[in-house]
Amino acid sequence: MDWSNPVWSSWLEWLGRRHTVIRYDLRGCGLSDRDVSEISLDRMADDFDAVVGAAGVDKFAFFGTAGNVAPAIRFSGRHPGRIEHLVLYGCNTRGRLRRARSDLDDQEAETRLKALELGWESRNAAFGQFFAALHAPDAPEHYNALSDLLRATTSAANAVLIIRAYWHLDLVDSLQHVRCPTLIIHSRDDPVVPFEEGRLAASLVPGALFVPIDSRNHILVDSEAGWRQLTDAVDDFLPGALPARAALSALTPREREVLDAVARGHGNRSIAKQLGIAEKTVRNHVSIIFEKLGVGGRSEAIVIAREGGFGR
Repeated sequence: MDWSNPVWSSWLEWLGRRHTVIRYDLRGCGLSDRDVSEISLDRMADDFDAVVGAAGVDKFAFFGTAGNVAPAIRFSGRHPGRIEHLVLYGCNTRGRLRRARSDLDDQEAETRLKALELGWESRNAAFGQFFAALHAPDAPEHYNALSDLLRATTSAANAVLIIRAYWHLDLVDSLQHVRCPTLIIHSRDDPVVPFEEGRLAASLVPGALFVPIDSRNHILVDSEAGWRQLTDAVDDFLPGALPARAALSALTPREREVLDAVARGHGNRSIAKQLGIAEKTVRNHVSIIFEKLGVGGRSEAIVIAREGGFGR
């Protein structure tokens, strides 16, 4: 279902372009095993350990968002050296109930939860779009897709329990013990996790890199400028992933012409006719382009090309 969603499919295509991605459903979420005895940060950390064990990976990079960074931080403390690179996006360093707050903040928080609880199964569009608009206010074209996916992901009761668990999160001490290379990314106007929490996380992790993103969305979409900031920062940081812009800059002028036509959906015969060259020559160019970009096929090349401005 993530693959068919216009928001998350972009994330999966990007992360999977040069890396093997292991993704799992959070406790209480997914299309099976929703009825669990406990939803807490401790149990979520145990689940993460179980997933890593089942996947059979020894060392790996971890990409976590918001409150979902907590299980990896705990794993890093339990198993030093196994997480080789850490990317934290929208890091919820201190949950809502751990930060300084007023009575008005508490009332607003409880109002959000009540609206979520009452409107989760409602067919009223206002209820259905509430949570989506909260997380991506500048992506109204994706409200329906995101809200439909959220309601298919879990129940209202579980959603409330998960959010409450995140509100009690406190990673201040744990982050100070992280010793692997760490990249922390945060939207300047994040409507869910304040920007200051990202800066705090970066100040706690020794040697951490901090990249602010120009966005008002908690969940970035690939049509906004901040998306390119995010993808460039991560591609530059993670080993084994040649930054897309560096690979594109290595193309010759003719290869750039061919890639532009590929990105516009043209086949080899059509490209040969457009450029006035033999179809066999086009095939040779395409093979070299694939090799330079480090991709195995046309679809992967098109993703990289379009992110780099080709095919428009």
